[in-house]
Amino acid sequence: MTDQTTRTALVTGASSGIGAAVAAALVRRGYRVYGTSRAPEAVAEPVPGVEYLALDLTDETSIVACAKAAGAVDVLVNNAGESQSGPLEELPPEAVERLFRTNVFGAVRLTQLLLPGMRARRYGRVVMVGSMLASFPLAYRSSYVASKAAMKGFADALRREVSPYGVGVATVEPGSINTGISERRTEYVRTDSPFAAEYRTMLAALNANQDKGIPADTVAATIVRAIEARPPRPLYAVGSNAPVVFALRRLFPRSLILRMVARRHGL
Repeated sequence: MTDQTTRTALVTGASSGIGAAVAAALVRRGYRVYGTSRAPEAVAEPVPGVEYLALDLTDETSIVACAKAAGAVDVLVNNAGESQSGPLEELPPEAVERLFRTNVFGAVRLTQLLLPGMRARRYGRVVMVGSMLASFPLAYRSSYVASKAAMKGFADALRREVSPYGVGVATVEPGSINTGISERRTEYVRTDSPFAAEYRTMLAALNANQDKGIPADTVAATIVRAIEARPPRPLYAVGSNAPVVFALRRLFPRSLILRMVARRHGL
């Protein structure tokens, strides 16, 4: 990019994993990049060239302050989020609400604040970083699946609203990724739960799949491709043999696909 065409990007959750990889990739491509963290001063390995802003997606004041500090943003990558698992009947209501505030409502609010500027400049990109679990739901991951499906729903509906103004919207659904997220996942299952044995079986398979998953840089490359496409497609999937499994999803009954997903996780 030349100085005349330099774009500004805001990448949420850029302190590690996919967010850090996306931020680094955009810096290399000449973007001015803001990355967010709940505690910017505590980021262990800051990405060179990235300016970090504080952002708590559960706090309206924090979201407004972050949008104001970033200023004119051309590219928004809604990546920050929480991974959660547990039997549905044992998920505390406050935990589910926190998950949706973080994964959905915060991302939507930040998008609302930045869209007017994109429309006015007749250019913008909004990328929702979802999960292939939104397309292939898995037992004991209901809250997480639902939050990622909600993000995709917002993106798909928003796409037509803003496309006449030069704003492109896409969802990127990664499959299994080796980012260490299993260590940060919040879990809710009682010690005396009737689901405990099956839940642990699912979790072991899930963690094993993620340990063998694609690196964050591969997901970042897909996100950059979505950002720079003219226009971006509604959905990009990467990892977990995405081309094959999405083809199977079109060919076979949904009930069979759900059984296949369960079996892949030992259920």
